[in-house]
Amino acid sequence: MVKKILIVEDDQDIVDLLKYNLEKEGYKCYTANNGVEAVGLAVDKEPDLILLDIMMPEMDGIETCRVIKSKPKLHDIFIIFLTARAEEYSEIAGFEAGADDYITKPVKPRVLISRIKAILSRKKDQHILSQIQHGNLVIDRETFKVSVKDKHFTLPKKEFELLFLLASKPDKVFRRESILSKVWGSEVSVVDRTIDVHIRKIREKVGDEKIKTIKGVGYKFVL
Repeated sequence: MVKKILIVEDDQDIVDLLKYNLEKEGYKCYTANNGVEAVGLAVDKEPDLILLDIMMPEMDGIETCRVIKSKPKLHDIFIIFLTARAEEYSEIAGFEAGADDYITKPVKPRVLISRIKAILSRKKDQHILSQIQHGNLVIDRETFKVSVKDKHFTLPKKEFELLFLLASKPDKVFRRESILSKVWGSEVSVVDRTIDVHIRKIREKVGDEKIKTIKGVGYKFVL
């Protein structure tokens, strides 16, 4: 069955570029220039995935995402923010609104298509956990929120995915190349040092004792 994608963007040049590349991959595309129009089209067409800009007239992307996710028949639609807003607080707001991914412009079409395919494949992967709990640590994929004892916070996308990956198989040593492949995929600009920086940030939030470094190999989650 052909997958349907709704492109929500007020820059017509970007709309045309996205539509061209996605249709070339075999997707059926619909387009909207603002959030209000996007909600109406989402209700009418029920797309499999929505590419959503943040800065738009009438209704911004964050509010559009919230409205769409609040409708029962649209709740399971995948939403990817594709935006020039690169600030961490904007990314966190996007995930708190219900987004499945957050990509900053500019992005190469092949990288975007790779991310779209990864998101859409989740429907086939019924075994994917939505929540992991180890003692007083709870990691919730639905909300991108992490709870440690009485503290609750939302992690940026890559920190969350890295923590979720490690915690999904306690005591398993994840090699660095495996982490890069599973968390960053085809983002070729990522280097090994990026993993170390993200691990440091995660440890600051969930505690140093949760993640152990295996020198020369990688990392593992410790119960």
